[in-house]
Amino acid sequence: MKNLRLNIVLAVFFVLGAAMFSRLFFLQILNSKFYKSQALGQQAGFSEVQGVRGEIFLKNSDETDGVMGTGDAISLAVNKEAWVVAAKPAEIEDKENFAEVLAIEIAETKDFVLSKISANSSYIVIKKDISANDISKIKALNLKGLYWEKSTKRYYPQKSLAANIIGFLGGNGLGQYGLEGYFEDVLKSESGIKEQKRGLALIGFKNDNDLLDGADIYLTIDYDIQFEAEALLKEAKQNLDIESGQIIVIKPDSGRILAMASYPYFNPNEYSKETDLGVFQNSSVQKLFEPGSVMKPFTMAMGLNEGKVTPDTTFTDTGVVNIKKDAIYNFAHAKYGLQTMTQVLEKSINTGAVFVEHTIPHKTFMDYLDKFGFGRKTEIDLQGEVYSKNELLRRGGDMEYATASFGQGIQVTPIQLVAAFSAIANGGTLYRPYVVEKIVRGEGAEEVTEPKIVEKEIISQKTASEMRTMLTSVVEKGYPSVAKINGYYLAGKTGTAEVPYENKKGYYPDKTIQSFIGFGPSMDPQFLILVKLDNPKVPKSSLSAVPLFKKLAQYIINYWQIPPDYDVTSQPTNN
Repeated sequence: MKNLRLNIVLAVFFVLGAAMFSRLFFLQILNSKFYKSQALGQQAGFSEVQGVRGEIFLKNSDETDGVMGTGDAISLAVNKEAWVVAAKPAEIEDKENFAEVLAIEIAETKDFVLSKISANSSYIVIKKDISANDISKIKALNLKGLYWEKSTKRYYPQKSLAANIIGFLGGNGLGQYGLEGYFEDVLKSESGIKEQKRGLALIGFKNDNDLLDGADIYLTIDYDIQFEAEALLKEAKQNLDIESGQIIVIKPDSGRILAMASYPYFNPNEYSKETDLGVFQNSSVQKLFEPGSVMKPFTMAMGLNEGKVTPDTTFTDTGVVNIKKDAIYNFAHAKYGLQTMTQVLEKSINTGAVFVEHTIPHKTFMDYLDKFGFGRKTEIDLQGEVYSKNELLRRGGDMEYATASFGQGIQVTPIQLVAAFSAIANGGTLYRPYVVEKIVRGEGAEEVTEPKIVEKEIISQKTASEMRTMLTSVVEKGYPSVAKINGYYLAGKTGTAEVPYENKKGYYPDKTIQSFIGFGPSMDPQFLILVKLDNPKVPKSSLSAVPLFKKLAQYIINYWQIPPDYDVTSQPTNN
């Protein structure tokens, strides 16, 4: 009897065990997918979401002398919460009252709201870009038929500052002009499915939804230098009544752009209010001009590098050079007599530039221009860069090459000029100019821009050194009262160019482009500045562009605390 009971108990346990095993097999093996899905549904939710657009920042370089940005990030383009107010007209019981009450809160007229809700539509947007504070008041109205949606608005906290570099986000959600346009694929966000964990599933859960966000961009632009450059252009408008103008500041030993200012300017927060679409263009990269005498240093560098002239080579200026039936004169028909090549640059003698050009074969002259980058894009990381192949010059004869030697009959962009002049300043290397310091993607992954060499040894180190000395003499002896900064040696060259007609041969009799391009300190250049002013109401650049260059150079010297080249107490004062 005792054994029978034990056997019965064992049999019961065996049956129960088999039943439990069968049930577990059914749940965990045969029906595992169903229960996993059910558990997942209890622990996670899914919804379609849109990532956020990448933002644009910069950092100042006062601690690094322009080598890189430091300190806190300053926002240039960010995403700001905004609301859209809408309505379903069919649900509105009293449209007159609806319009009257709502109009007050959205700062519009009653007629404006009535025109919206009277439209033959089941759902109508009444107003966009409503702030969070205002939407709270609107919600409190409790108007039947009134709806609201949360949205994201592109906002530019610095308003017009660097607007020509940034561009703007258009109404279609696509970047327009500048960085917003050039880096659209980098900045734009993606749509996807968002997973939301609940309960115990939150433990150790990592949300990868930020992969839908666009990448952030950090610029080489220095806020303080950009601000100062833009202020100087506003000053030029006020004092000289310029039509337009550009100032570019670059690190000549790397191609880093520290400032790129333009006038006229616009506020990207209010781009839709602009009637002249030309204001959106960045003239530094999107407009060609004949540079005038700022081209003379390139002609001189060619002659020095080819061994055709030295800084002390002399020629006798009679005030005119005759080429077949045409004649080339100096500015104001001046005559200088016996002059060295250094004096040619100091006094900006047109006939002296032609003298040097005549020592060089046309092909060699053109080859140098190509090496300096005047026949191609610089490939700067901004939208819409233009360039000229200068085909008329390439197919031209003696007269075309003669005028090109002093900057007429040849077209360049300001950014080409800055990049090329940097090669003289840094010893003969052409760098690609760039404005993006780094791109930061989700989870902190960084893509840092490295300086890129486009052309090496355009001119020799010896030629570059001679050119730096000659251009220093231009500032020291040519324009000491308006360009020189006591304690420092600066190098540079003026340019006053005629403006060609748009649709016919010849030049405007009453228009000029006045510029100054220079760097400092001369023998160890830390910065290079181009000031270009379109049609200022003074006759020459020494009265317009040069004083602005001096102010900005002095600002950078103080900002970076660049040590002086010499003790001012031991030097005569020219200021």
